[in-house]
Amino acid sequence: MANIQYYDVILKPVVTEKSMGLMADKKYTFYVHTDANKSMIKEAVEKMFEGTKVAKVNTMNLPGKKRRRGAVTGRTAARKKAIVQLTEDSADIEIFSGL
Repeated sequence: MANIQYYDVILKPVVTEKSMGLMADKKYTFYVHTDANKSMIKEAVEKMFEGTKVAKVNTMNLPGKKRRRGAVTGRTAARKKAIVQLTEDSADIEIFSGL
């Protein structure tokens, strides 16, 4: 496994209608590095966002979608998504506050 630092774990937030609905329950959704595990994701969220405490992390591997370009078929890149549940006394994550 590659040497992944905490700032390399979280790639970008997922901004969809479903993920916005989960924010009421203090659940935040991110695309993460495909080699990252739950403990790495927890550590990265707590270090990158001040005042946050992670209660639990759910992860899912998303395989690439099939795409065609003429006669050539292929797949898009596979991704990994993490839903991070914060504790009740935890601070909110600021990047989602203006949405």
